[in-house]
Amino acid sequence: MAAQQAQQMSVYDQNQLARQAVLQNAIDVWQQIFQQTYNTNIPGTTINVPLKQVGLLKRLLVRVDFSFAQGAAETQTLTKWGPANIFSQIVFNDLSNLTRIQTSGWHMHGLATARRQMAFGAAFTNDSPIQMGSNFVVIKAPASVTTIQTGRMFFEIPISYGDYDLRGAVWLNVVNATAQLQLVVNPAFSVATGTDATLAVYQSSTAQIGVLSVLTVTIYQNYLDQIPMPNGKPVLPMVDLSYAYMLNNTAAAGLVANQDNPIPFANYRQFMSMFLIYDNAGVLNAGTDINSFALQAANSLNLFKIDPFTASLLTREYISDDFPIGSYYFDFRKRPVNTIQYGNMQVTVNPSTVTSAASTFLLGYEALAALNQVTNAGSLFGT
Repeated sequence: MAAQQAQQMSVYDQNQLARQAVLQNAIDVWQQIFQQTYNTNIPGTTINVPLKQVGLLKRLLVRVDFSFAQGAAETQTLTKWGPANIFSQIVFNDLSNLTRIQTSGWHMHGLATARRQMAFGAAFTNDSPIQMGSNFVVIKAPASVTTIQTGRMFFEIPISYGDYDLRGAVWLNVVNATAQLQLVVNPAFSVATGTDATLAVYQSSTAQIGVLSVLTVTIYQNYLDQIPMPNGKPVLPMVDLSYAYMLNNTAAAGLVANQDNPIPFANYRQFMSMFLIYDNAGVLNAGTDINSFALQAANSLNLFKIDPFTASLLTREYISDDFPIGSYYFDFRKRPVNTIQYGNMQVTVNPSTVTSAASTFLLGYEALAALNQVTNAGSLFGT
C-alpha cells in the first residue's frame, strides 16, 4: 500500500513538474481560425468549425457581429439575458468525439462572469482623472429596436479549467483525429409578444418577429505552442490531460409548489458551480417565487439551506453584482461537490409558486471529470 501511494504521489508530482515546464516555456497563442458571414435564414443555422491541429488547447473565443431590425412597425425589446442568448447551443467534441461541452449561450456568458468575478466583457466606472473607463464598445445590443441596429457579443468557451490549472486541456498536435466546435444560432432569436422570452434575444411588441439580416462569426483559438520537447517528445501534464472540463445544461419541469424539488448531480464528477434560472411560465421574478435552496447529501444532511435573497447576497460577494432577474448562481470552487467520493448529491429547490406545467428550472453545470470514468458513468446529461 505504501509503495502504491508513493507511486501515485510520483505521478502527480510528475504532472506538476510537466505543467510548470509548459507554463514557463510555451508561447501563449491567439489565432483566428474561422470567419463567416451569414445573411439568409440565419436563426437556426448550425455552424461547424474544425479546430486547428496544433498545440495545447486552452480556450476558444467567439465574436459575433449582427444586424437586426423590426419586421414591420413593431418595437423589439431586449430580453433579460439579451445577446447571451444568440446561441441556443454550444457544443465542443474532443479528439475522441467525447462531448465535453453542450450548453447554452446564457450559461457560457454567466460562467465567464463567474470565472472572472466580474461581468464578462464589461468596464467599470471610476473616479480617476485619467479617462479610463468604458471607451470601447466591446459588447453591445440596443435596448429597443425600431429600425435596423447593429450589435456585438463575445463568448468564451473554456477547454482547460484555467490558464494555470490545465486540467481539461487538449493536446491537438495529432494527425489522426479532429476536434470540433458547433454553434447553433438561436431559432427563437426574436419571439412574439405573449411568448416566453427567457431564452430569446429580443421580444416583439406584436405578433411580428424581428429580422436578423446579417450575422458574422469570428473564432479565435487560444493554445500553448512550442511545448518543451526533450529527446523529441513533448513534455505534457498527463494527469491534467486525463480530465475533461465539462459544461452542460438541462431543464427540470413537473415542479411542485411548497415542496422540495430535487435536482441530482451526475456521478463521477467534481462540480465547481451550478446556475439556475426559474422560468415561472414565462415570468422571471426577483426571488419572490422561491422559498429556499438547499444542497443535500445522500444522508439527507443539508450542507446549506438558504432563501433566495441570501443566495443573491452570496452571489454579490462573489461577482459584486447580480445576475439577470430570476437567475441564481451557486459556487462550489472552494469545496467542489465531489460525486466521485460522495454519490447521490442533490440540490433541492422549494418554489413558493408554480404557475403552470410550463414552469421550469433551466440549469447549467460546470464540472471536472476523469476521462476513464465519465465515458462509463450514467448521467442526466447523456454523456
